Amino acid sequence: MATLFISDLHLSQERPGINQLFLHFLQGPARQAEALYILGDLFEAWLGDDMVLPDYQDAIKALKTLSQSVPVYIMYGNRDFLMREGFEAMTGAQLLDEEVVIDLYGTPTLLMHGDTLCTDDTAYQQFRSMVRNPTWQAELLSKSPAERLELARKYREISKAETSGKAAGIMDVNQSTVEQCMKKHHVRQLIHGHTHRPALHEFELDGQAAKRFVLKDWYQTGGMLVCDAEACRAKEI
Repeated sequence: MATLFISDLHLSQERPGINQLFLHFLQGPARQAEALYILGDLFEAWLGDDMVLPDYQDAIKALKTLSQSVPVYIMYGNRDFLMREGFEAMTGAQLLDEEVVIDLYGTPTLLMHGDTLCTDDTAYQQFRSMVRNPTWQAELLSKSPAERLELARKYREISKAETSGKAAGIMDVNQSTVEQCMKKHHVRQLIHGHTHRPALHEFELDGQAAKRFVLKDWYQTGGMLVCDAEACRAKEI
């Protein structure tokens, strides 16, 4: 058996084919897994456990079914950080902290969404600090569903406009930040998403070999990282 890692699905009504692919994945490959980890941005936007969008209902039901036989772990992304206990109850999944170390077949491995590693993008980091503030979140959750949807639409438009004007390198991880974070957690292996730049990066960390796996996004097709006792390898879905 293997442990599966996915991220950045951005499920929404705008891409029904990806929604269906995710259902196929949950009903197929994921059922044979030892565990499933979703490392952020499962949804295009999660605006509170009290207002589950119709587009997400099938995915939530499928996660609930899968979780009855396979452990499912989900990490916050930069689009769905308002998931709470209600989400856990609906899906049977366990929400993870933003930085988690697991024993991956004998190798201590750090799991992250990855956005906090992009420290060169100072505008995004400032925005992130704002929306992760408990006061800001409480104010948002006090708004009506219609108001939340409108605010999400507004922020999405702002994000698209800003992203189009940024140099590509700014939106990638900062290698020094990566190394500092791995040292903090005493690991030589890191798995994350967010950047939409799937790859295996091998480098030296304090004179020892280290690895950083970047997960594939699901904008066009699906992908996963399959890890077992022998190795981790990327695979299309």
